[in-house]
Amino acid sequence: MRFLAYASLMIFGTFVSSIAQVMLKKAAMKDYSSHFREYFNPTVIIAYIIFLGASFLGILAYKVVPLSMGAILEATSYIYVTIFGVTIFKETITKKRIIALLIILSGIVVYALG
Repeated sequence: MRFLAYASLMIFGTFVSSIAQVMLKKAAMKDYSSHFREYFNPTVIIAYIIFLGASFLGILAYKVVPLSMGAILEATSYIYVTIFGVTIFKETITKKRIIALLIILSGIVVYALG
């Protein structure tokens, strides 16, 4: 039960980290009057604070989650980022991306079953 709680914490941190990536991409798509405003605006600052929090969640989770399992759980970020890319940025999913996601999902399932 303890393992499940920490694994869930790691997955949540990975999900939140993916949200921060979306925030940074949205900020990068805007035009700014200066380089200072490009890097020091509320969206970018909040995204990096979220990254920091997600890093602490990962560190906490690694107290219980084995390193080999942590890498698998963090690989779920590719799935989240793809879903966000399609829904928020209207990106298209290519055959290569589908194959890559299927390989990632297969790896997660094989590890979980093994």
